[in-house]
Amino acid sequence: MDVLTIVDNLLSVNNGIIRTADVVTAGISRTTLSTLVKNGILERVAHGQYIRPDSIVDELYILQQRSNKIVYSHETALYLHDIAERTPFLHSLTIPSSDKLSPVLSDGCKVYYVKPELHGLGLCSVMSKMGNKVITYDAERTICDILRSRNRIDSQTLSTALTLYATRKENNWGNLREYAETFRVTKLLRQYLEVLTGSGKWYLPSAGSNLSFHATLTALQDSSLRSE
Repeated sequence: MDVLTIVDNLLSVNNGIIRTADVVTAGISRTTLSTLVKNGILERVAHGQYIRPDSIVDELYILQQRSNKIVYSHETALYLHDIAERTPFLHSLTIPSSDKLSPVLSDGCKVYYVKPELHGLGLCSVMSKMGNKVITYDAERTICDILRSRNRIDSQTLSTALTLYATRKENNWGNLREYAETFRVTKLLRQYLEVLTGSGKWYLPSAGSNLSFHATLTALQDSSLRSE
């Protein structure tokens, strides 16, 4: 099998991106790889990562391929879950507080740190806008994250996210309550929801509840549920 065929196969099975390690494992030397770049057959987009010159770069996918500690969070997670009105200027990501990202990886990113035991809470995979699978936090964890980090979040971004989240049909209010308790933002979350919806005192459904926003809001009109 010739070099170009091997490269095409590698690109096909790796979402249009190949790494130096993949090429070497396939029997292509680093010297040949450099020649492919020099001749315009491949383009280097990051350290050890290559694409076809005519490909559109999926920055989220490429960055996450460089470290398994990276989880997209905060503003970037809002964007991935369609609970943001604008594309963030920087990639927001969370890593365990016991780790560090190299300056090469953190450049152009907004990095948050969390206790290692909380790093995996609420993980999920979604498709990037370019069609590649990336790892992020679910919408409920993200809402709690932006409340915890509200001093680093634009106020408009925060209020928009909460408003859009509250009107989604696929919310998991039980998980939201659990996460809010874990991150100690239950009272703050309730205060924001009360102000944004004008619904009076909020009651967060218990874990496992599948009440929709509208069902929850209706239930809140019953004074018997208006309690902490």
